[in-house]
Amino acid sequence: QCLYQFLAFVPPSNGSLREPGTVAVMVDSQHPLSLLLNSSVGDGILCKIQYHFGEFGNYSLVVKTLNTTAQTVSCDLVINEGPINSYLPILFAFLIYMGILAILVVGRLFMKIDPVRNWVYKKLNLRETDRPINSELGSPNTTDAVSSDPTPRLWSTASRRRLRSLDTFRGLSLIIMVFVNYGGGKYWFFKHESWNDIRQLHLPPALTSRFVFIMGTSIALALGSMLRRGASKWRVLGKILWRSFLLILLGIIVVNPNYCLGPLSWDNLRIPGVLQRLGFSYLVVAALELLFTRAGADSGTVETPCPALKDILPYWPQWIFILMLEVIWLCLTFLLPVPGCPRGYLGPGGIGDFGNYPNCTGGAAGYIDQLLLGEKHIYQHPSSNVIYRTTMPYDPEGILGTINTIVMAFLGLQAGKILLLYKDQHKQIMSRFVIWGIGMGIISAILTKCSKEEGFIPINKNLWSISYVTTMSCFAFILLLLMYYLVDVKRLWSGAPFFYPGMNSILVYIGHGVFENYFPFKWKMRDSQSHAEHLAQNLTATTLWVIISYWLYRKKIFWKI
Repeated sequence: QCLYQFLAFVPPSNGSLREPGTVAVMVDSQHPLSLLLNSSVGDGILCKIQYHFGEFGNYSLVVKTLNTTAQTVSCDLVINEGPINSYLPILFAFLIYMGILAILVVGRLFMKIDPVRNWVYKKLNLRETDRPINSELGSPNTTDAVSSDPTPRLWSTASRRRLRSLDTFRGLSLIIMVFVNYGGGKYWFFKHESWNDIRQLHLPPALTSRFVFIMGTSIALALGSMLRRGASKWRVLGKILWRSFLLILLGIIVVNPNYCLGPLSWDNLRIPGVLQRLGFSYLVVAALELLFTRAGADSGTVETPCPALKDILPYWPQWIFILMLEVIWLCLTFLLPVPGCPRGYLGPGGIGDFGNYPNCTGGAAGYIDQLLLGEKHIYQHPSSNVIYRTTMPYDPEGILGTINTIVMAFLGLQAGKILLLYKDQHKQIMSRFVIWGIGMGIISAILTKCSKEEGFIPINKNLWSISYVTTMSCFAFILLLLMYYLVDVKRLWSGAPFFYPGMNSILVYIGHGVFENYFPFKWKMRDSQSHAEHLAQNLTATTLWVIISYWLYRKKIFWKI
C-alpha cells in the first residue's frame, strides 16, 4: 500500500533521427517492484509492469507507440545482462566452515585415544574451566546420572554443574547478532526489517528477543541460587539495582548510535537502546521474582490444587502483574489519541498506507517517545525510512515496547522455573517446553490470523507487538528444548563454539560495538559493492570474537556485572 514514487522522466524520441528517448535509472532488487508508465499528456496510465529485478542485472524497458490517437503502447522488459548469483559467497563460506568443523571433529576423535589425549594435555596444560560466572546466569547443578557412558569427554563432568545449554543458547543468539550488526555481508535478509515483515520470524529480529528470553531464564536460576545460599532479599535487591544501573549506563554512554551525529551531548543523546531495555526489563522481572518468591516454590515442595500447573499457580501474583502490564500496552496502543493519526494505528507512516499518515510512524509508540523523551533523544534513522520514506525519528527500543520486552523476559523466567521445579526430570522439562511452545504458537496464530498484514495485531519487532513476543517465545522454547536435549541430556554436543561467547556475553556485545571500525574487525575494501568482500570481513570479525571469548574462557577471565 505504498504511494508510487517518481523514478524518471523519459524524454520524447527524435523522430527525424529515429533515436528513441532513453533514461537510465537504478532500482532496488530487494523486493518485487511495480513500474507505472504515465503519459506526459494527460493523466493516462500507459502500462504497468511488476517485476523482481536481480542484483547487478541490466534491463531495458522498451516502450513502443502502437496507436498515437488512442495513446496505446506496448511495454516489453528485455534482459540485457543477467543478474549475478549473489549467494555464491555464502556457499563458499559454508564450505570453509564445514571444513574447519570436519578438522575439529577428526581432532576430537584423536583426543579419545588415551596416549594422544595425555600428550596434548601435558603439552598444553589443558584444564576445564568452571566457575559460577557472568552476566545473566547462576545455573543449578545437574547430576551426571543422565548418561552412563564412561567414555572420557573433552569437557569434564565437573563442568556439568552448569547448564551449558543456556550459555550455548545465549552465545548462539549473540554471535548471530554480532554478525548482523557488522553488516551480514550486505544481504537484505540479514538486515533489520522495515516494518511488518515475514523475516521477523528468523534472524535479525529474533536475536534480541532470544537474548531477552534467556535473560529471564537466567534470572530464575540466579536468584534461586543466591537465596538458597542464604543471601538476604535486601542484599539481592541491591545487586539487582546495581546491575540494572550499569546496563543502562553502558547503553547510554558506550553503545549509543547517535554518536554518528557528532560528539555525544545532551542535545543528541539517545536515551532508549538495547542495553537500556535489557537493564530495565531485568530490573522489573528480577524484582518481581524476588518480591513474590515463596520458600519451597522452586523446589516443588509447595502444594498446589493442580500438580500439572505447579509452575504457574504458586506464582499467581506475578501473572496478575504481567497481565496488567499487557492490558496497559493494549489500552495505550489502541485507545490513546495521537494527533493527526487514526486511533490504534500500527503502520509505518511515510508513503505507506497510500501516504495518508506520513507522520504517524509507530502510532502511539512513536508519539509517547516524542512526547516524553523528545525527537532528538530517540533513534534518528529507523529502518522504516528505507522503504517507506519516513521522515520522523522512531525508536524500536522505545518506552511502550519495553512493556512487552518485560513480558518476553517473564516468559523466559517461566522456562527457568520449569528447569528448577523439574530438576533432572528431563522428560518433564522437555514436555513442558513443548507445551509452552505450542501454546505461544497458537496465541500468535490467533492474533495474526496467520497472515502478515491482515491479523488483529501483526508481528512487528519495531513495535514489539504482543504477537511478536508470543511468536518469538514459541521459537525460543523450541530452540531451548533442542539445545537442552543435545547439550545437557544426551551430551551429543558440548555447545562449542557458541558456549564461549555465551559465558562472556556482556563483554562481547559491548566490545563488538566499541571496536567495530577498528582493524582487524574492519578494513578498507577494494569493491564496496561486493558481497564476497563484505561477507569475508563480517565473518572474520565475528569469528575473531568467538576466538577472543574462547581465549578468555581458557584464561578464566569473565566480565561480570
